[in-house]
Amino acid sequence: MNILIILAFIFAGLESLALYKGWRKLEFVVKPAVMVCLFIWLYTTAGLQGALLWFGIGILFSLAGDIALMFIDRFFIVGLVAFLLGHVAYLVGFNIPLPQGPTIWSIGMAIVIGLGSVRVLRRIVGSLRTKGQIRLVVPVIIYGVVITLMLLAAMLTLFRLDWDATAALLVSFGAAFFYFSDITLAWHRFVNPIKNGRMLNIGMYHLAQIMIVVGVAMQFG
Repeated sequence: MNILIILAFIFAGLESLALYKGWRKLEFVVKPAVMVCLFIWLYTTAGLQGALLWFGIGILFSLAGDIALMFIDRFFIVGLVAFLLGHVAYLVGFNIPLPQGPTIWSIGMAIVIGLGSVRVLRRIVGSLRTKGQIRLVVPVIIYGVVITLMLLAAMLTLFRLDWDATAALLVSFGAAFFYFSDITLAWHRFVNPIKNGRMLNIGMYHLAQIMIVVGVAMQFG
């Protein structure tokens, strides 16, 4: 395994430690360092041509979101928009080349993921309205729809003949971790506090990014 991927894991572990200990100065260094390592690794290992260009863009938007969310209250919307654009970039990347028409399996998966997301979003939006945070309702709904589509696009690679099986598994699990990471953050912030919620959120997030980047490099590199 390349040293940059190992460093990404190390920095991710240090970020969890920084959150646990409340070491803000360490967090400001190691949190963005994870995405920097992944971007450099993707560029040097597989390049940024075709679909990989979109994943490179997604990493950079994620990096911007990471930095913004270290100032949670002041730049929360900025971070939300950055990650939204990152998910859009990943969504585009997963659909290059465009998949063939829908199958019974893809339709079933779309229904299951869609219904699950609607239930979760309804609970989060209801809590936002109850707490008077009306200005966040539309951005959160848009974000929820986009990350659901990104998750679905990643999961559908499992049924695509043009995707390597191992790469499809990596990006599918990665997208799922990304999805549940964001749900954890939203639930912890807007619905009910979760014990060690931030550590759980960031741990799943970093694992998600690593799995997605390694998976797409395996597929397109």
